[in-house]
Amino acid sequence: MKIICVGMNYATHNKEMKNALILKEPTVFMKPDSALLKEGKPFYIPDFSAEMQYETEIVVRINRLGKNIARRFAHRYFDEITVGIDMTARDLQRKLRTDSLPWELSKAFDNSAIIGNFVSLEAEKWDINRLAFSLCINEKTVQTGNTADMLFRIDEIIEFVSRFVTLKIGDLIYTGTPAGIGNVVINDHLQGFIGDNKLLDFHIK
Repeated sequence: MKIICVGMNYATHNKEMKNALILKEPTVFMKPDSALLKEGKPFYIPDFSAEMQYETEIVVRINRLGKNIARRFAHRYFDEITVGIDMTARDLQRKLRTDSLPWELSKAFDNSAIIGNFVSLEAEKWDINRLAFSLCINEKTVQTGNTADMLFRIDEIIEFVSRFVTLKIGDLIYTGTPAGIGNVVINDHLQGFIGDNKLLDFHIK
């Protein structure tokens, strides 16, 4: 199982990060399977970061084997989605970028890919390209987004990634975060939603 993540996929987030890049294709990085945290288990802030931040994202799960998938067929390769959080050690990422070093360690550490409960797109009759999602911390909404605002739609992401990496059943794709990222602290209670459907619920320890 692979965890494939797309960075800088919302213009609003790029602006808040002071990213002036004009992207011609998706920015992709990976997390190992040891990064996955599910079933509402708590997230423990690691000792190597003093600036742990949430990034709320729509996540799709691949349901069939695919390589060099044409965009027009990409929708056949997933049928379930959820909301997830790409936890980021922002202080470590900043240091690594300043030193012109790869910044995977700030993104790919254990339990950094938090995942909610998956739901069927067909059952919910959701339009994957017009899907509102949000995150609440301690019952206050802190981040909202809509897949309509993606720079690269999910079908485009699948087409692009599958040129380089074979997609397998169970692979996860984190599709990027909108503006509104922020820090988490011990005892925070995080809840993630697609529309009014709560799919993610966990605590920070």
